[in-house]
Amino acid sequence: MDSSFYRLLDESEPGSSSLTSRVHSSTHTTGPWASGLQHAGPPAALLTRAVRRLGGLPDRALPARLTFDILAPVPVAELVLTARVLRPGRRIALAEATLASADQPEQPVMTARAWLLRQLEHPMADLPPTPASPAPEWREDVEPMARPAGWNAGYLDAVAWRWVAGSFQAPGPASVWTHLTVGVVEGEDPDPIERLVAVADSASGISAVANPAELLFVNTDLTLHLTREPVGEEIWMSAATTLDPAGIGATVGELGDHRGRVARSGQTLFVGPRS
Repeated sequence: MDSSFYRLLDESEPGSSSLTSRVHSSTHTTGPWASGLQHAGPPAALLTRAVRRLGGLPDRALPARLTFDILAPVPVAELVLTARVLRPGRRIALAEATLASADQPEQPVMTARAWLLRQLEHPMADLPPTPASPAPEWREDVEPMARPAGWNAGYLDAVAWRWVAGSFQAPGPASVWTHLTVGVVEGEDPDPIERLVAVADSASGISAVANPAELLFVNTDLTLHLTREPVGEEIWMSAATTLDPAGIGATVGELGDHRGRVARSGQTLFVGPRS
């Protein structure tokens, strides 16, 4: 039984200005609607892992902005990944990564770009306070919600969902605590940034304005702005979606840990009737 989203088949040594890898995708990556296609959360975490393993980055680098473009459905299959530094720097660096199916490596299915900024070793003192959303209430007595009937096993079962407000089947804004129950890459403990990225794409799912079983919700992208590294294994997410009757929508969200907000997220949506 796989205990991670991916198993490395081959990978170049970390620390250089470019990186290549080949991975096997486990069934834990499977999205809720098509058995052969991945949820975008696991590949986003895999791409994030890749850019952070490059050389030429600042010390204590934080991926302060991560942008993912979903060019095609990501198959539950063997994948190839390439990453490279576009702008090296001691304070600020820009990197990109590309993911493709191993049998069509010339056709990317998902890409990522990351601005990586150096975090100060000694934080600045006497800065004026800036507002940040507090963490939603954490309750030990709230049991993780089971996967809704009729939705595919896979990604939804690889995350423990403890709802604060709303649910997958309750249209409207929602807030939920999450915890990955599997790793991103076999043999590695996912760090808090990977945990955050792995669930961030679900913002549009938790806050859908209608039941996803009735309408098709497709997000073309995901952008995250982080101001600090999350801490711990639990990540919360709050999100709201707006939708025009013409079928163009947008989701905005916040993500964080027990200390409060860590990141803001944004997604562009195409919404239409299911055929």
